[in-house]
Amino acid sequence: MNNELRELPAVELSTLPIILKIVTESSLADQMQLTELILNDQAFFQKLMDLFRICEDLENVDGLHMIFKIVKGIIMLNSPQVFEKIFGDELIIDIIGSLEYDPFVPQVQQYRKFLKEQAVFKEVIPFKNPVVLSKIHQTFRVGYLKDVVLARVLDEATVASLNSIIHSNNAIVISLLKDDSTFIQELLARLRSPTTSAESKKNLVYFLHEFCSLSKSLQMGQQLPIFRDLMNEGIVDIITDALQSEDKKIVLMGTDILILFLNQDPNLLRSYVVRQEENLLLGLLVKGMITDFGEDMHCQFLEILRSLLDSVTFTGAQRDTIVETFYEKHLGQLIDVIILSCPRDEASTGKLAGTAGRVESQNSTKPEILLNICELLCFCVVHHPYRIKCNFLLNNAIDKVLLLTQRREKYLVAAAVRFVRTILSRHDEHLISHFVKYSLLKSIVDAFVANGNRYNVLNSAVLELFEYIRKENLKLLVKHIVDSFWNQLVQFEHLPSLQSFKVKYKQFLENCGPETNVNAPDPRKRIDERALEKEEEDYFNEESDEEDTTSASHPQKVQSQPVLSNGVAVSCPSSRPRSGGLVDYDDEDDEDYRPPPRKQTETSEDDEGSMESLGLKRKLTPKEKEPGLAKKQRLGKSSKPRDSVFAALCSTLSQAVLPSKKTANAMHLSTQSGEENHIEKESGSPRSCDNKSPNEGNLREKESPRNCSEYLHSPSDNRQLSGEDPRSLLPSKSSPEMAVNGS
Repeated sequence: MNNELRELPAVELSTLPIILKIVTESSLADQMQLTELILNDQAFFQKLMDLFRICEDLENVDGLHMIFKIVKGIIMLNSPQVFEKIFGDELIIDIIGSLEYDPFVPQVQQYRKFLKEQAVFKEVIPFKNPVVLSKIHQTFRVGYLKDVVLARVLDEATVASLNSIIHSNNAIVISLLKDDSTFIQELLARLRSPTTSAESKKNLVYFLHEFCSLSKSLQMGQQLPIFRDLMNEGIVDIITDALQSEDKKIVLMGTDILILFLNQDPNLLRSYVVRQEENLLLGLLVKGMITDFGEDMHCQFLEILRSLLDSVTFTGAQRDTIVETFYEKHLGQLIDVIILSCPRDEASTGKLAGTAGRVESQNSTKPEILLNICELLCFCVVHHPYRIKCNFLLNNAIDKVLLLTQRREKYLVAAAVRFVRTILSRHDEHLISHFVKYSLLKSIVDAFVANGNRYNVLNSAVLELFEYIRKENLKLLVKHIVDSFWNQLVQFEHLPSLQSFKVKYKQFLENCGPETNVNAPDPRKRIDERALEKEEEDYFNEESDEEDTTSASHPQKVQSQPVLSNGVAVSCPSSRPRSGGLVDYDDEDDEDYRPPPRKQTETSEDDEGSMESLGLKRKLTPKEKEPGLAKKQRLGKSSKPRDSVFAALCSTLSQAVLPSKKTANAMHLSTQSGEENHIEKESGSPRSCDNKSPNEGNLREKESPRNCSEYLHSPSDNRQLSGEDPRSLLPSKSSPEMAVNGS
């Protein structure tokens, strides 16, 4: 552009090439200057449109092509002030007419004819404000220009500017209409009037739908009051009537309006459903969901029902009322559709359906309807687990839904598998037991086997179900599947999922074994509970190889000895670990020893065991004394005193010195080191405890602790010990099988 040019040339046929060059060859800075020049010349567009009509009358094609390029270039300047001028009522028709002569299109377009003849504006209710009518026309024409006339040439910035104009016009129209209080009332009154023709009602519903849709053009703070006013005026009653219409387009408009209300504030619609008598709207939504409209309308009904039944965003008595009504009246209706669309046979169909008379024969039900029903059931399992659980257990609804596995559509079978997967995700023991009791997984396994090695959505859904059961450690189902269906699944054992599934099954079986043994009664349980701590027990149970050899030489004698009531043998052979150090007497005093009667406070079980043990005492034969003598010799070979050894010696000496006492408490190791000097001053000879009952060691815990030195210096100790130093009798690794000569 020539920088010295301060104004545009006159708009004439001879100057069109100059104007075209200025518009099309200007740079970005020149475009801003060009925009100012066009806006300063108030008559520029009017003169250009007059020249367009002249060229059109003269059929001057070259002039028309140049005007087309000039108008397109001006629009591409993307100036809001320019748009305001050319989109006015006086110029917009001629502007669109000038764009009919595209030099790159062989034929002349008929845009003006479409706007004048085919695009008929229907004014269902007269608008009192002329600005509303003007903005409505302008919005339509700008949209037509954007979407049809210049759809191929507009850039994103220009499209955004045109959309902004449309959005602004819609907001102005809705604001003007909502401020007119009589307009909404008149609209709803005509919809309620019985004298209104069907065609007029259809147009009124269309207008109501467009009015609600355009309300989204307002700011968020202005949208909610409009929907509340419409709700207070009774718009939902009109929508309820629209959903009962035989015209499917009116039904579609009604569902769209409901979705708009739900997106704005779901509680507005929920409160109405609760107040409505017999919940007519809820029933119409369920009926619409299972009705074949020939279009993709089923998803709209599903979305509305989800919003009404949502337990996350909606709580309180209103939700409970809607949910109870749905489960009592309409859930069975949805399941009946599945039964009638997937009949096993005529007899079973009639038995399963029960109340299927409420639903027409659905043998030709569209798969999309069944899919949406299955999706809604999954939604209910997640949001109403306890309510739907009762329905599943009482009405066996799971088995009815799994009839979908008999359909030939693989995505329907996969939907049934997802339904089972959703139920199992609740980890409900009653439902899992229900699956096992009625073998409900059989239909899924059959469908999986029938699918063969085909890798499809069904194959993936079933394998994912098995994988979920394995990972979640659903033990009952793992055992049920392997025990009941592994003969069918063995042909797919090469699949990693089933291999892992079988490994999990074997792990469960291995874990069952120890559990059974643990639950079985153990005769040594009581003794083990009263045993010393593990470190002490390991220390005292260490025995030499000679002891093992000596004990092994009398296997028959050990087996022939009697058993106490708690299952423990009377004798304590060295081949079995002891839980505590006990003393037995193999000298002549054993024959005269008579223990005092047990205390009355002892339990009956201990009483019986102790009396039986005492009654079975006998005098040892010379052969039985040999192990004791051998032990004496071994004990004399080591003289390494330890604190724990002296603690055990104290315990055994107390038994030897005071035979009148039945038991004495085991003394703590940490408290015995202070008495070591007293113990070393006494002498005693060790004895074998092979014929001593373990119960006597346990009974010692019930006595009060005594001082070891007191026992050693007791006046009752009239007998001289064998003359050997106790320290010389203690081996470095001694067991509790140590004894001394008692009085």
